Amino acid sequence: MIPINGKKIKSMLLFSFMLVLAACSKKDNPTPDFQEENLAPLSVEFDNIVGERTLTFDNTGSPYKNAAGEPFTVSRIQYFISNLKVTTAAGNTYTVNPDSSYFLIKGDDKATRFAKVKVPEGDYTNLTFTLGVDSLRSTMPIDKRTGVLDPAAGGGMEDGGMYWGWNGGYIFFKFEGNSAVISDNVNGDPTGKKQMKYHIGFFGGYSAPTLNNIKVINVDLRTAGIAKVRKDRQSNIHLFVDLMKVFNGKNAFKIAEKPNVMFDDFSAKIAANFPEMFRHDHTEN
Repeated sequence: MIPINGKKIKSMLLFSFMLVLAACSKKDNPTPDFQEENLAPLSVEFDNIVGERTLTFDNTGSPYKNAAGEPFTVSRIQYFISNLKVTTAAGNTYTVNPDSSYFLIKGDDKATRFAKVKVPEGDYTNLTFTLGVDSLRSTMPIDKRTGVLDPAAGGGMEDGGMYWGWNGGYIFFKFEGNSAVISDNVNGDPTGKKQMKYHIGFFGGYSAPTLNNIKVINVDLRTAGIAKVRKDRQSNIHLFVDLMKVFNGKNAFKIAEKPNVMFDDFSAKIAANFPEMFRHDHTEN
């Protein structure tokens, strides 16, 4: 029998401990493997609020008030979320398959508040997505734009559709409601219904340059909880979407002065407020 001295025993024990530690680390914090068969479920929840209040439709008895003190109610909110990406602390980024990365969030349909995708197992510290529809998809042949991108989906523009048929472009963000401060003349709402409408689109133009109101949103997950994506569970990134920022963002404005914005240059000022709407509340792992 060959004797083993104490130094060799210590070396063997240390080596065994390192193997166990490495195995545990691989399980607890796996390096993303970007092969399709190694993808795991991840959802991003878009929870619409107005200031510090829950979104409620047509709450005439208790309207919201913006920073200018203008009362308003909400009757419709819809927006496109697309091109989701996740990034690890080491800087490894995974982009979700574009064919599975377009979502229409509807405030009156809770089933649409979750953008469900698949990404490699891993620990992610950053989430990136686009509010809007990129130029590539916007200019694809109609027959290749299916699901929520079907221009005919949701009916006409006034019925909730998200496509300007005459203009051949998507409405990225549709926010409608009512406010008592809106005038009844051509600068407000001539119908007397005191309606506000903010339909924001434009991807930069196809045959001629236009405004580009596509906004890329970056969310740092480190403060409120990183996403630990694993095959055996559903990880969910919960975001609050504060609609009050439409009025109170860096380009603050009064409803009375701009009750309807669709095709003019002011749409760019509203679009610049979009990144401020999104706040990471927590992550469920």
